[in-house]
Amino acid sequence: MFVRRTAAVLAATTVIGAVLAPAALAADSSPSPSTAVPSGLYGAGDPTYDGVWRQSLALLAQDTVGVRPAAKAVDWLAGQQCANGGFAAYRADASADCDAKTQTDTNSTAAAVQALAALGGHDDATGRAVTWLKSAQNADGGWGYMAGGPSDTNSTSVVIGALHAAGEKPQSVAKGGKTPYDALLKLSLPCEAKDGGAFAYQPDKKGRLAANADATAAGVLGGLGLGLAPKAGPAHEDTHCAAAGSDPKAAAGNGAAYLATALAKTPYLKSALAGAEDQPDYGNTADAVVALAADGATEEAKKPLAWLEKNSAAWAAKSGPAAYAQLVFAAHATGTDPRDFGGQDLVAKLNATGPAPGAAAGTSDKGDKGDRSDKKADEKKDDGGGLGVWWIVGVGLVAGIGIGFLISARNKNRRP
Repeated sequence: MFVRRTAAVLAATTVIGAVLAPAALAADSSPSPSTAVPSGLYGAGDPTYDGVWRQSLALLAQDTVGVRPAAKAVDWLAGQQCANGGFAAYRADASADCDAKTQTDTNSTAAAVQALAALGGHDDATGRAVTWLKSAQNADGGWGYMAGGPSDTNSTSVVIGALHAAGEKPQSVAKGGKTPYDALLKLSLPCEAKDGGAFAYQPDKKGRLAANADATAAGVLGGLGLGLAPKAGPAHEDTHCAAAGSDPKAAAGNGAAYLATALAKTPYLKSALAGAEDQPDYGNTADAVVALAADGATEEAKKPLAWLEKNSAAWAAKSGPAAYAQLVFAAHATGTDPRDFGGQDLVAKLNATGPAPGAAAGTSDKGDKGDRSDKKADEKKDDGGGLGVWWIVGVGLVAGIGIGFLISARNKNRRP
């Protein structure tokens, strides 16, 4: 969505018009000697660029399957928030106030909102985060990875998911009369175009749109107004592109049609990384399964899901918690047992990447925000904001590459 991916690196490159959301360059990286991994954080890799992202996905995945995350893991995530409401990719010293050098971003913030809203008891934190997200909305109604950056499909979609999780109506969150859906529709390729129905990550310097499978998976969820861990939508057989007009759900359906067509050729999506174009993109494939199922294209989701069940174990083991979470989301969206996913127990493997979770929270879905606990959590208050060094870092990391939801946790992992 969603950004997605295992080791996310942030994104940003106005030069090539593509940004990698958290988890985009995914490769599981071991922590450097100067980067100690906190005991409450899931994953052993360097958390500098994806700490909040992977933690949010891990906690959301646990909640989705009825596992109560460890209190220290939840506290770590909540403690990453700045006083202005935003979250940075990672703050090594969360006891220090955020300042102008703290690079809060929309993807980390939106993912954290989705996780904390699902867990319940964090209304103050999610409320402040939503306020920050609204302040970062662009004039076209969308969001870029960093506040002030050009809108992209992945960031806009993961924020839509956060607004939904927090009980907001995305269509009512407007800037200058433009809503998030207006931004998404502008990033959707018309049916008559090459790769019609797909979403672009961003327009290029000349305003042209190029299909991006990762952005398309994110755009489908965004157009449907859903978050990173949706259930399957009503099944339907029509997977053809049709004029969307001003209907974001129709644009989402067109995106699903594009993904279905791509996955009819091979049961997996291919990497967008230079030099790896013929290699499978496991994370993007998992995200596509989620998107197809959410749109109701259940038949089209079966082959890529079966391929993931057979082939994803080594990738997930190398990539870590965000990858396991993506697979859990794919299983959840398709009604597949995540504890027997091609013979592997995704839940146990995810749990093993961080602090042991608490007692089972039950196996049934807990419902909407209104069914969650209203208990308030203690929040750390700091100051923060701004563009700066991470934007430059992102450009260097992704120059020449064209992923996004997010956002993959893939090699590319993605992403997420």
